[in-house]
Amino acid sequence: MFSFMLAHEQFPVTELVQLGALASKSGFQVLSTSDHFQPWQANEGHVGQAWVTLGALGGQSHSWMGTTVTCPTLRYNPAVVAEAFATLDQLYPGRIFLGVGSGEALNEEAATGAWPKWPERWERLIEAIAVIRQLWTGEHVSFKGKYYTVDAKLYDAPAKPIPLLTAANGKKSMRLAGQHGDGLISDPVSWKKWKSEWEAGAREAGKNPADMPVLIEHYAVVGGQEAAKQAAELWRFGPKAWHSLFDVPSPAAIQQQAEQQVPIEQVLKSWAVGTDPEVHINAVKELFDSGATIVNIHSGQPDQRKVIEFYASHVLPKFRQPA
Repeated sequence: MFSFMLAHEQFPVTELVQLGALASKSGFQVLSTSDHFQPWQANEGHVGQAWVTLGALGGQSHSWMGTTVTCPTLRYNPAVVAEAFATLDQLYPGRIFLGVGSGEALNEEAATGAWPKWPERWERLIEAIAVIRQLWTGEHVSFKGKYYTVDAKLYDAPAKPIPLLTAANGKKSMRLAGQHGDGLISDPVSWKKWKSEWEAGAREAGKNPADMPVLIEHYAVVGGQEAAKQAAELWRFGPKAWHSLFDVPSPAAIQQQAEQQVPIEQVLKSWAVGTDPEVHINAVKELFDSGATIVNIHSGQPDQRKVIEFYASHVLPKFRQPA
């Protein structure tokens, strides 16, 4: 399956709804959206509320839709997340997934003042997942955990369980994601490096990883090197995102550190760049061959329609199953 990434950091919500509708019409089976309170870098320039975007987009598309990812632990209470996604599922039955992760300081610390260490963030995430799943059953929930206490019932629960995909980018988190998620959201480097940890975690929880979706975010630019460099300036933090910059609450500071520490060439190293379809086809094929089941096309270039139309014409048809 192919997903198209709707980047709230870079585009206003009105444009994202139009792009999502076009991507769905053009053959992208999945629409993924970032869920941020602030952009990663100040020069990206935007940030809309992801759940509102999904609500508006669902009526103009027919694709599977969800967040990559929501942090259900600090700025959002997990009970509220459960209610919001159950409501989206009422509007668009069977078309909603929830992607969750342990968060970034630019969202959680900036909005709440709280930013616990990694072990607590993952304890909170695991507890939040339990709260969400219990509320989705429609039964009364009496939950008293280390971080959350819930005594409530979700009166409009989903008719079927909503897929809950867990994001991870390191050895320990990949194993935990396998244990606690219905599927995985990750990047190509982490996936290839820690795939065995994720699979081991899934098996420890009695699940078959072969039955679980794996969504991998893949950067692509349809154009030359100048277009690629322009896009990379906005996503320059990427190579250090999960090493240090996720701990920085200020988009301006993240941008400054990225510009000082990350050469443009390092950003572009793993991107598919060019107008030759084979470049993009080969990059996507490598991800599918590695075990990814959903490749999430993320392009930082201003003309997103160009990317959608190029992939619809030259890339997606190469991967369609015969009727």
